[in-house]
This record gives sequence, C-alpha cells and structure tokens, in this order.
Amino acid sequence: MSSTAYRSDLRKNLALAWPLAINVLLVQSMLMIDTVLVAPLGQIPVAAMGIATALVAFALGILLALGNGIQLLVGRAYGSKNSEDLVIVFWVGLFLNSLTALSFFLILSAFGPALVAAITTDAEIGKQVLSYLAITKYIILFTAFTQVCTAFYNGCGNTWISLKGFLIEIPANITLSYVLIYGVGSFLGLGLVGAAWGSLVAVFLRAVYFGVCLHLDRSLTLAYPRERAFIDELRPQSAEIFPVAVNFFVLFIGASVYQLLYAQLELSSFVAITLIFPWLRIGTQFVSAWAQASAINISQALGRGEILHLNAFIATCTKTAIALSVLVALMFYVLSRFIHLVYPSVLPETYTALAVIAPLYILLPVLRGYNALSGNVLRALGESKRVLKLNFTAQWLISLPVCALLILYFDVSLFWAFAIMPIEELLKIYHFNRYTKMKLNPDGGLH
Repeated sequence: MSSTAYRSDLRKNLALAWPLAINVLLVQSMLMIDTVLVAPLGQIPVAAMGIATALVAFALGILLALGNGIQLLVGRAYGSKNSEDLVIVFWVGLFLNSLTALSFFLILSAFGPALVAAITTDAEIGKQVLSYLAITKYIILFTAFTQVCTAFYNGCGNTWISLKGFLIEIPANITLSYVLIYGVGSFLGLGLVGAAWGSLVAVFLRAVYFGVCLHLDRSLTLAYPRERAFIDELRPQSAEIFPVAVNFFVLFIGASVYQLLYAQLELSSFVAITLIFPWLRIGTQFVSAWAQASAINISQALGRGEILHLNAFIATCTKTAIALSVLVALMFYVLSRFIHLVYPSVLPETYTALAVIAPLYILLPVLRGYNALSGNVLRALGESKRVLKLNFTAQWLISLPVCALLILYFDVSLFWAFAIMPIEELLKIYHFNRYTKMKLNPDGGLH
C-alpha cells in the first residue's frame, strides 16, 4: 500500500508540475514580454520599467506569498475531503489578499512620488516610472482575486484551470502591448505607458475568466457555512497561512530589494540586470513548479493520513529537482551565447555588462533549485518557522546588507555586486541539506 501510494504521488506530482511550470512561465513572461517590447525604446524606458516593476512586484510578492499559504491549506482540506474547510480557506484567503492589495494600492497612490524620488534622481526616469505606476498599480487589485483562485485550483490538484487563464492572458498581453506601445495605422502608440495598459487589460481578462469558472463549476459550492462565524475562523486560518506566506514574502521581496539596489549602479549595468531578471525568474521557477507540486502532494497525503511512503517520495523529488536545475543552467548558457539575438537593439556597454554577469546567472538556478525544493517540502511538513529563520538570516541579515554596503559605500564592480545572490544561496544549502535528511515520524513530524 505504501509503495502504491508512493508511485501514485509521483505520477500526480508530474501531472501537477507541468501545468504549474507552464503557469509560472506565463506569469513571469508578463514582465519578459514588456521587457522585450520596451527594449527598443531605449535605456531610459527600460530603466524606468525596471524600477516600476520592482515596486509593483513588492505588492504582488505578498499576494503570491499569501497564495502559497492558502494553497497548502487547500491541499490539506482537499486531501481530507473536508468541504467546509475548503470553502473557509477560500474566503479567508480572498479577504486577506483583498485587504493586502487595497493597502498597497493606497500606499502607491499616496506615496508613489516619494518612493520613486528615493530610488532615482534622474528626472526623466522618475517621470516615466510614475506614468507606468499610475496604470500598473491597478494590476494589484485584480491579482488579489486571481491569485486566490489560482491557489485554490492548484491546491485541489486542478492546475489546468489556472493554465487556461494564462493562455487567455498572455496572447492578449502581447497583442495589446505591442499595439499600444508602437501604434497601428494613424494611432502613434503610447510608448512605455502602452505596455502598462496592455498588461492591465490582460490581467483583467484573466480575472473575468476565473469569475466565470467559479460560477459555472457545478461541483463547487462556495457558499460560506452559516454555523461557522467568519471572524472566529479568521484567526486560526491566518495563523497557518501567515508563516508560509512570510517565507515566500522574504524571498520574493528580497529579489525586488536586490533590483532596487542594483538601480544605484551605472545605467548600463542596471539595464543589463533588468534585461536578465525576467529570464532568471522564469528559469528558476521551473524547478519551483516541481517543488510546489511536491508540497501540494505532501499536504494532500498528510490530509489523508498517508505518511509512511513520504520519505522515499521526498528523496525522489529532490533528485529530480537537481536534474531540472542543471538543465536550466544549460539553457542559460545557451541564452548567454545568443543574447544579442534576443535583445538586438541595446548599446555595446550593456552587452559587455551582460557578459560580465553571465557565469553568475548560469550558476544561480542550480543553487536555487535545491533550496526551493527543500523549502517547499519543509513548509508542507509544518516546518515553516524553521525555513523562515534560515531564509531571513541568509538574505535579510547577511546578503542584502552586504550588497547595500558594496554598492552604496564601496562602489564595487558589477560582477561582485551581482555575485551576492549566488553567495546567498550557498549560505542556505548546508542547512537545507541537514534539515531535509531528517526523517518523518509516523505522526508527520520530523526527527
């Protein structure tokens, strides 16, 4: 029975991971599409978009983090076949995400100019950042809903629903953004602002799609159970969601802080990093998709009380994650050799900067892949606080302060500024390796 459950979970992991990987690819391609389309406009629009997307990513990172916490709880409720818990997780998650999105929307509306002024002193870049932010901040509101729906369907094992939403959004984003940036016929185009409008309309279409799916799904009843007061459920559900969410928040927002620090480098260096960041997010997220699928299956197995086969399952998932990481590194090597074909219109000094950081961004997915799998597995096993402590210490207490010192006070070269990210992953590997070698107790705990 244990062996059967083990093989079944591996098959389910594969079935979940591929749609999740494509989902992540399409999510990250939103930024990549804008980057590729905006690159011919010149270095100032690219730099402006890099700063604006870093600010918006800060808010989206929290929504994504909350979604990952919701996803694991949905998986546990779905595995135990508890329909009431499933409904409660959905509504609590939607409340938390909506409140968070509204808070950041108001912050960007009220303090956007001050935030931009603190990041860049270039008046033209600052002006374009504010124009881009004035539109993209609305994406945060729609994402609050779409992220909860994505987490809900993923946690239930129906990752194809989420995938179909992106298959609507991405073509719409490409078409609308291109037309709105460069124009068609007598319409001259809006430049950078056109990219923002294209992304906003595309995200809105995905939100409509999820609304229709929830309405038409006859097997799904989201009516809140009257006998369970929402306010009484909010605290215990939040207590389980927040530790997982904070873990993802630390990592996601740390990437945005890195990008804001890199904005202090010379323009060609920052443009090079802005051009490569979408590829980094896409490449490393392939392995993260496998890691998330593993976490969903572990959560569902714990909900069903099937524990004995999980040690072997986790070991196989780890080996697969390492193999995928090496494959991504090889793809990045190919990208580094043909980067001039991907971005044919950038300046020579930007190509030089891209060549300088190539060894580092080729290495990075190998290190991140192992850590991503380990972190997701430990979170699914209820070890979120242990993972949070490690991530927070390595990133926020060591790596980011060192990066800030090197850039702001020691004026180091681009190579050593960018090298802090792979160094951070190296700091985590030893401890993650020690934690993941611990074995499961029959009650699901580690020893």
